[in-house]
Amino acid sequence: MATGWFGLALLLLALALMMTTGWPTYAVLLGVCSAGTVVGLASGAIDAAVLGTLPARIVGLLDRDLLQALALYALVGALLNRLMLADSLYSGLDRALRRRAPSAAPELAGLGLGLMLAPMNGSVGASLMTLARTADARWAAEGRAPARRAAMVALASTLGVIVPPSLVLLLLGDAMLQAHTEGVNLAQSMGLPHAGAAVRIVNTQDILQAALLPGAVLLVLWAVLILLTAPRAPRSASPGPLTTGERIALGVVPLVILVLLSLVAIGQVRAVEAAATAGMLLLCWGVLSRRLTGALLRTVLDEAMSLTGALFALLVAATSFSLLLRLLGTDRLAVQLMQSLQGHPVVATLTVLGVLLACAFVLDAFELIFLVVPIVMPPLLAQVDDAAWVSTLALFALQAGFLLPPFGYAVVLARGHTSPRPGSWNVLAVLVPYLVALLLVMGMVIAWPATTRWLRTAPATLAPDESLRPDQIDQLMREMSTPSDDTPPEPPPDQ
Repeated sequence: MATGWFGLALLLLALALMMTTGWPTYAVLLGVCSAGTVVGLASGAIDAAVLGTLPARIVGLLDRDLLQALALYALVGALLNRLMLADSLYSGLDRALRRRAPSAAPELAGLGLGLMLAPMNGSVGASLMTLARTADARWAAEGRAPARRAAMVALASTLGVIVPPSLVLLLLGDAMLQAHTEGVNLAQSMGLPHAGAAVRIVNTQDILQAALLPGAVLLVLWAVLILLTAPRAPRSASPGPLTTGERIALGVVPLVILVLLSLVAIGQVRAVEAAATAGMLLLCWGVLSRRLTGALLRTVLDEAMSLTGALFALLVAATSFSLLLRLLGTDRLAVQLMQSLQGHPVVATLTVLGVLLACAFVLDAFELIFLVVPIVMPPLLAQVDDAAWVSTLALFALQAGFLLPPFGYAVVLARGHTSPRPGSWNVLAVLVPYLVALLLVMGMVIAWPATTRWLRTAPATLAPDESLRPDQIDQLMREMSTPSDDTPPEPPPDQ
């Protein structure tokens, strides 16, 4: 088990380097992984033959249909930025809301833009860059305080963590499917009291549906807080009527997003298909509006490919690092640590949420999903049956981590794009009521797990005659090595 602690030390070293050096995450992970592998081979802790499976493991990951979403969301984000659609959406929302709430209208428009960007951009960083270019620039011209501008941009950018069908939710669903399968297998091998329960393996759609209601509650609370705390704006002339471009943007984009979101929520359309549809609609709109020229299209494709390459590099690095941690027994160490909390599922859940929140100070959502979730979630899901409920809490923990100064990912990026740069404590003073609202929603989900089940169309458990036997779980684990879909295999009805 000493090697397990060595793997944990390597993980902490990687986190420290990410936080202090500014080096690319994939480079840090590959560098620390290579050094750890050399030490493991020299000490005999790692079998060199096992490392030969890494290429096949990576190729199997890249073969998954789900990872098509990486390129699709990168394309959608580049189109949103280059076609200036975000500018039309923000100005239209701002102009429409100023008639009702002139003081809060700009920030409500920023929150609304973040809400619409969330299911299409799918990334905190991508949404934040767009918000900084559109909303923050106009807030600065209106004389709003830098700390409040940074706080509002950070808040709106994190909506991509909880609003489906964003890429964060999509990839977390895939990671939780595998973690839940491993957790059920682990419960069987450990002979836990509930190991014989008929647990249904979670899938992406379960998590999308579980996060909808708590996410909607949080969004309403944040909108109310903006209405109550927005600084009073000086009296200005009438905002005037909406332009034709603003009318088209406000009439079409929210409708398309609502339709796609509804179809994804009820299971009629997969999230990857929704992303492809959004990309095609943006391309068509760019052609019809004559904004998408040949030169601009080359720029869009170059940006999309660059972001896709960076995400795949991160995936390869995280996969290599997670394999090293498993070879060193760090996953077994996590299981042993979680066994001390056996019989206390809420305490175990809060412990894992604390780990995710701490890691969110250093890692983006993608890095957490690729690197941390596969280690900490299986031992937790061996004790907790409802993986969709755990996933919803994990999403809110990530969102809280991104918003906590001084190291919160969204806060750091927002401060970096705000001029003059505000202090961390000033930003925190603005964020406090919004963080309290976030904690209240998390408390609601913990106290009433039913808030994540009202919209789910599939039960969390199987019928007694559909229970997974140990041999079926083993078969499921073998199939998980090269999955081609985000829907878990169901046991045959006649067994």
